[in-house]
Amino acid sequence: MTAAQLVPASQARADIPSPEITELIDLNDVMTAAALPTSGLITVEVNTDGTVSFALPRTEVGQGITTSTAMLIAEELGIPLSRVHITLAEARPELLFNQLTGGSNTTFSTYTPIRVAAAVARNRLLQTAAAEWGTAVTELTWDAGLVTGPGGRSADMGDLSPKAARARTEEVSVSLKPRDMFTVIGKPHNRVDAHAAVTGRKTFTLDLKIPDAMPTMVCRPPTINGKVGSVSNLSEVRSMPGVTDVVVISTGVAVCATTFGRCIDAVRALRVSWKPGSAEGKSDESVLAELRAAELPMGLPSVTPNVEERFTFHFRSNSALEPNCAIADVRSDRAEIWSSLKAPIVAKQAIATKLGLPLGAVTVHVTEGGGSFGRKLFFDAALEAVEVSQRIRKPVKLMWHRADDSRQGRAHPMATSRVRISYLGNTVLGYKQRHTSVSTDLSHGLGEIFTALAAKLPVGDIGFSETFFQLSQSMPYGFGANSRLLSETDKGFNTGSMRNVYSPDVTCARELLVDRLAGKMGKDPYRFRRDFLRDDRSRAVLDKAAEAGNWGRSMPAGTAQGIAFHSEYHSTSAVLVELDCRPETVDRPVRDGVAGPRVTKAVIAVDVGLAVNPRGLEAQMMGCLMDGIALTLTSSLHLRDGHFLEASWDNYFYTRQWNTPPELQVIVLSPSTGEPGGAGELGVAASMAAVACAYGRATGTMPTVFPINHGTLSFEPKPTVPPIPASPTDGLDHVR
Repeated sequence: MTAAQLVPASQARADIPSPEITELIDLNDVMTAAALPTSGLITVEVNTDGTVSFALPRTEVGQGITTSTAMLIAEELGIPLSRVHITLAEARPELLFNQLTGGSNTTFSTYTPIRVAAAVARNRLLQTAAAEWGTAVTELTWDAGLVTGPGGRSADMGDLSPKAARARTEEVSVSLKPRDMFTVIGKPHNRVDAHAAVTGRKTFTLDLKIPDAMPTMVCRPPTINGKVGSVSNLSEVRSMPGVTDVVVISTGVAVCATTFGRCIDAVRALRVSWKPGSAEGKSDESVLAELRAAELPMGLPSVTPNVEERFTFHFRSNSALEPNCAIADVRSDRAEIWSSLKAPIVAKQAIATKLGLPLGAVTVHVTEGGGSFGRKLFFDAALEAVEVSQRIRKPVKLMWHRADDSRQGRAHPMATSRVRISYLGNTVLGYKQRHTSVSTDLSHGLGEIFTALAAKLPVGDIGFSETFFQLSQSMPYGFGANSRLLSETDKGFNTGSMRNVYSPDVTCARELLVDRLAGKMGKDPYRFRRDFLRDDRSRAVLDKAAEAGNWGRSMPAGTAQGIAFHSEYHSTSAVLVELDCRPETVDRPVRDGVAGPRVTKAVIAVDVGLAVNPRGLEAQMMGCLMDGIALTLTSSLHLRDGHFLEASWDNYFYTRQWNTPPELQVIVLSPSTGEPGGAGELGVAASMAAVACAYGRATGTMPTVFPINHGTLSFEPKPTVPPIPASPTDGLDHVR
C-alpha cells in the first residue's frame, strides 16, 4: 500500500489582470486547497493477485467517478482497467475536508494525488525487484504490471507487493507519466460499473442484507418541519399485522414492520395531532413578498440607457431517483451506519454527538447512491435511522417514501434575481445583479471549509452563503464595472445545494438580459456574446456550439434558437437549443401534466481542460441539459399553506421523454489546459439559459418566471393526511 503527500510549489498569481475574484481563486480552488493537507492519506494498494484496490474518499452517486478514478490508476501503473477495483472509503475523520463530494471537485482535486500514489507504488515495486535481483532500477522494464530484468527474470507486481510493503513514512520523488504518453486518460471508456447496473447486481443501501434490520418508515407532519403533538391510536397500530414497533421521534412517528408494505399501511393508519411547522401558513406569494423585501438596493438609477428586469425562480425539488434511505445498528457502546453520504465525516460527527458516543465508536459505511446532485450532502435519513434504532434497540432499515422527499426533503430555494445592464452606444458601461434567495443550508461541510480557510480567502468577512456565491459566480463578458451580491432570507425551509447551486438562476437571468441588450443594440445574440467574451477559450466553445447548431438558420414561426454561455470551475460551456412553441406542440395532451414547449435540438460544447473520460463527460452534459430543460419549462414545487403540493415524481415534472430533444450533440473541445476542470455541474446553467432565451425569441416575450408553466397546476394535489398517498391499484393505467 502506498500513499503520497503532495508538496505544492509556491507560485505567485500577480499576473492576473482582472479584479474578478474567481480568476484569483474559485470554489473549486478552495475545496482543493482544503483537501491538500491530507492528500498523503490517499492510498493505493497492490494485491497479491495482481489487482489494485483503491478506497475512494468521495461518493459515487451515478456521476461516474469510480470509472475516472480507475482510469487514473490504470494509466499511471500501466495496467488494464479491469485490474483496478474501486470501493468507497468509510468515514475517515482524519481526512478532514478530503472526504466531501460536491462542487464538481472530485476529479479536479484528486487527479494528481491519486496518480502520485500509483506512481509511488510502481517505483516501490521496481525498487523491490532491483533489490531482489541485485540490479539497478534503470535496468528493469515495466509492462502491464510485469517487471522484467536482466537474464530474463520477471515478476508480476502481485508477487512483489508483499516484499515492497513498508510500515514507515518517507519522502520520495516520482515522475508522472507525461501527457503525450497517455493511453487511458483522455480516451472514452464505458463505466466500470455499467454491467452491474444494467443487470441489477449493483448494490445500494436498501440491497444490503444487514442481519435483523427491520423495514422502517416515518409518518411525517402535514406541513414543513411540523412536530408531533400526540398520537391517539398507538396501541391499535402496534397490533396491526407485521408491525413490530411504533415510536415517536423528533421528525414524526416511526413504524417498524416485517415489510415496507406493512410500514406504509401502518403510517397511513396513524392518527396524529401535529404542532405547527417552520413554514406554517406560507405560500409562493408570501415567500415572494419576503424576497422582494430582502432585496439589496441597486444603487442610483443609471443616467445612461439600460436594460433591467427582475426574475422569479420557484422552489424546486432536490429529490434523488433513489429514495432517501439508511441502515443503522445502534448498541449501548457503539453504532454502525450504512448510507450513501457525500459528507460522511460530518455525518459521523453528528451521529456521535446525537448518541453521546465517542467518535471512534461510530462506524459509517459509505454506499453507492442512485442519484444525488446535492441531496446526499445531507444525512437526515441516517440521523432518523440512528434515533429509531436507539429507541427500539434493534437494527433498522429506514426508507423515505417518495412523498416524504417531495414535501419534507431538500428543495432548491425560491429566489429572485434583478439585473441591470447600462450601456451607451456600442459600449457596455456596467452590470449589476442582486440575487435574493430563501436561505441555502450549507451545514453539510462546505461552510466549515470556508471557516477553516477564512483568512486566506479574498472575500472579506462575509457569511457562508455569500462566500459560496462570490467564489462560484463570475462575469465572462467585458461589461465594465460589475457587481453581483447575494441576500438570503427565511431559514424555515429545508434547502440544499442542488446541482450547480446558484449558477442556473444567476446565469439564466444574465443571459436573458444579454439577449435583450443585443436587441437594443441591433446585434445578433451570438455575435454580441462573442464580441464581449473576455478570452479566446470562451469564444471557442461559443463558436463551436453556433457552428455545429447552424446558428441563424431559417426556422418556422413559433420556433426559435437560443444560445447561452457559462463558465465555472476552470471550465467553459456553451449551449444552443431549438425550441418549438407552436400551439400544436404546447397544447398537446399529457396525462396530469402540462406539455408546454419542446426542445427539439440541442448542441453542447464544453472545454473542461483535460477530460479524463470523454464518454463520461458526454453523459454528464446530457444530464445537465435535462436539468436545464426542467428548470426552464416544467420543474417546480408549489407551496401552499406551509406545505408543497407535489407528492412524488408523477406530479413533479422533471424533464420527461416528451420534452427530450430528438437531436442532441455533445462536443468536447480539445484540451486547452493540461489538467481537468470541474464538469459535473457545468452544463446546467448554460442549458437553462439557452432554453429560456429560445422561448423569448420564439414567443416574442422574454420569460421572467420559472419554470414557465408554474402558474398552471395540472394535477389534483394528494392529501397531506395521511402523509403517504395510497399506492395505485389500477396497474397498467399508470404506464405512460
